[in-house]
Amino acid sequence: MDVENFLKETAVKIDKIIEKYIPRKFGENALLFKIISPRYAYNTEALNKALAEPFWEFLDRGGKRWRPALFLLVCEALGKPPQDFLDFAIIPEIIHNGTIIIDDVEDDSQYRRGKPCIHRIYGLDVAVNLGNAIYYLPLLPLIEKRSIISDQKLSKIYEIYVEEMIKLSLGQAMDIAWHKGLADANHLTEEAYMQMCAYKTGTLARMAAKMAAVLADANDELVEKIGRFAESMGVAFQIQDDLLDIISQEFARKKGGQGQDITEGKRSLIVIYTLKKASQQDRERLIEILNMHTSDEKLKEEAIGIIKKYGAIEYAKNYARKIVEESWKEIAPLLSASKAKEKLRAFANYLIQRKI
Repeated sequence: MDVENFLKETAVKIDKIIEKYIPRKFGENALLFKIISPRYAYNTEALNKALAEPFWEFLDRGGKRWRPALFLLVCEALGKPPQDFLDFAIIPEIIHNGTIIIDDVEDDSQYRRGKPCIHRIYGLDVAVNLGNAIYYLPLLPLIEKRSIISDQKLSKIYEIYVEEMIKLSLGQAMDIAWHKGLADANHLTEEAYMQMCAYKTGTLARMAAKMAAVLADANDELVEKIGRFAESMGVAFQIQDDLLDIISQEFARKKGGQGQDITEGKRSLIVIYTLKKASQQDRERLIEILNMHTSDEKLKEEAIGIIKKYGAIEYAKNYARKIVEESWKEIAPLLSASKAKEKLRAFANYLIQRKI
């Protein structure tokens, strides 16, 4: 399976469906207004300037769209035609972009995907409202197509949405508290970090897979196990992101510079492992640099040098591979042998081996 081509093809389809629900320019005939009609007037100019324009400015910057791709692969692996579920596959992708916009506000970040962050261009008020709005706008397909989904399935999907959105906020709270110094981040265990990741980064992958499994008529056991597999993919994706932040020049260029996680004071798996293995002197120095939230290139290089010194990069690579392999073993016996099953496995491997 050529995963990169599959992602590119999926991205085109997904963006087309997203535009159906969140158009590049709202008009009175927009599907949104047919689903949720205004009582008094159509103020399309305001919505275009404060919602549609910044939303598409951000979405057009790129992104892998791997969560909707995962959604469609799960449907296919469970024996359902993926094209029948395209409208629902946009749910985790739109929410994902909302989390990024809000995350950039919370971190007061400068750049995202090679350009100034949305709040830097349009202002804090527009960015915060946009981020919040696109937590809910992707649920429009569930309203528009509710006549073709059973009440039982619809209830389960809404339940998954609420549960996962709560977990998302719990994970973000933990991450903020640690890198802002609101809670002790210098004695974190791997277990604590993994729980944060399962909440924060695993959430939208888990949401995608579980919703897809429900729509594809999977039983409760398979829904949970395939959600756990997707969670491991999301966590592994984050670990790979943390690695690329310090080892990939191309990745760093798109993110806004190498070692951005050092600047944020982020306690990633590679940092936690280093703090556990390092000498007292190196440990104290790494903590000192992280607490500076510095953009100084020499200081960031010094911190990265300490991390590399103790083999944290190889450790994290192996850790990511291990959690995906273990969770795959749980669902593999439950999926019928098929090309779709092989594609799902290849897709998981790609996410933990990508270079950008």
